[in-house]
Amino acid sequence: MKVILFANTDWYLYNFRLSLAEILRSKGAEVVLLSPSGPYVVQLQAAGFRWLPLPVSGKGMNPFEELKTFWELRKTYRSEKPDIVHHFTIKCVLYGSVAARWNKVEGIVNAVTGLGYIFHALGWRGTLLRLFARLFYRLALKDTQVVFQNREDRETFIRLRLVKAESTHLIPGSGVNLKKFIPVPEPQGTPVVLFAARMLWDKGVGDFVEAARILKSDHQPARFVLVGDTYPNNPSAVSPQQLTEWSNEGIVEWWGWHDDMENILPQSSIVCLPTYHEGAPRILIEAAAAGRAIVSSDIAGCREIVQEGINGLTVPPKSPVELAQALRKLIDEPAERLRMGREGRKIAENRFSDEIIAMKTIGVYNTYVSFNL
Repeated sequence: MKVILFANTDWYLYNFRLSLAEILRSKGAEVVLLSPSGPYVVQLQAAGFRWLPLPVSGKGMNPFEELKTFWELRKTYRSEKPDIVHHFTIKCVLYGSVAARWNKVEGIVNAVTGLGYIFHALGWRGTLLRLFARLFYRLALKDTQVVFQNREDRETFIRLRLVKAESTHLIPGSGVNLKKFIPVPEPQGTPVVLFAARMLWDKGVGDFVEAARILKSDHQPARFVLVGDTYPNNPSAVSPQQLTEWSNEGIVEWWGWHDDMENILPQSSIVCLPTYHEGAPRILIEAAAAGRAIVSSDIAGCREIVQEGINGLTVPPKSPVELAQALRKLIDEPAERLRMGREGRKIAENRFSDEIIAMKTIGVYNTYVSFNL
């Protein structure tokens, strides 16, 4: 059996789906990885997988570029003749599903990993984007198996009649390597509150900084750290100039991009993500596995991971004052942080390990009666 995993970056395949590919291979499947070229291709190939290039533009909607992407994808599916294709991120889902049906691929699985910018954009442009997105999603998801990371997103797609309820599945996240992310004691000294995500306003960066400002003004003993890159082509991007200004003010430290979160998380005491919308944020799953207390927004996706008062605290989105209060509580109570960290590790072990998520995903593949992985 041949399975193609198709994503819009090689980084995504390496960091989020490598364990799935490895488990599929251990069960006898031939796995082909498909994405635009990037620095992680070498690592994917070093892991023993065949990788094929497929250009996917992350910038805008040039019709000629989009048509070229679709045509190349159609040719790839025709020549590879996969039994199952699994698509991640919106363009891969939309183009991949149509290309797969064109080539009569039997097993089509689509991952909806969050509603994203299109479903939350304001103004006339957001309205227009949603109109087209709904039309194309309805076309793409027809007669496919669709995986959601949280209940609210699944219910939204069902309510909008973008997908039939019987073809949906709930799998929270992409899994975490429990041998790579392990609990270690907190560092000595001043507690470190870590925000690790893309530097986007929609991730709650501004609220995190404002909460830090409040706590700094009260002389709260804590360091506030941002880890992540800037994304100038994203409408919600925080500019490098703004990040530098915050850093120069002494409100936060901006450490930039890191792809070794297993080494960054042990330097923290608390992990914070006051985001506005999510699928199932990977950083919170990694934080739980690493035994760190969490403060996050009380929204879909985060609620799949953070259990109020058990492994963390939740606050309403866009509420920096309440965010500061939650952070203050955990900064002042190290014993409570440690208790929550222990509970978070149990949650990660019971719900979010690579093996658990991969087996649930293979269960989706097995809904196509011809297959039995």
